Amino acid sequence: MKQKLDFWQVTADPLEKVVALIARRVLGEGERLLVVAGDPQARAAISQSLWQAGPESFLAHGEAGEPGAERQPILLAGEPVAANGASHVVLADGQYRECPGFARVFLLFPPALAPAARAAWAAQDGRAEIERAYYAQEEGRWVKKR
Repeated sequence: MKQKLDFWQVTADPLEKVVALIARRVLGEGERLLVVAGDPQARAAISQSLWQAGPESFLAHGEAGEPGAERQPILLAGEPVAANGASHVVLADGQYRECPGFARVFLLFPPALAPAARAAWAAQDGRAEIERAYYAQEEGRWVKKR
């Protein structure tokens, strides 16, 4: 099975809002999500955003290493290890990591990290098991560019 690897260049919305958008879609598909950010403060900001997603779109989640982590539909972690059995992972800190075992990987990156994202994209050349896509924000919408 091919792994989908999506590169999302975050330019207009706060990163936390983009994570919430992806999380809603993944949960809507009946899947679980792992959100990876190496910085604990970044994970705290993402957590706050998920709590404040609104009563109709509240996004239940937890932190890796805490009791009940394996039951969380959305798990926040410092490394791409899915204690919750997630099939999808968001690399929310802009740092590409190999993520074997996930059906879909989302690499979110700001313009400042575009050179590293381009290098990660190029490193996938010739890998038949990877299906890449690139998304950019245009007029408040996400548009698939490649």
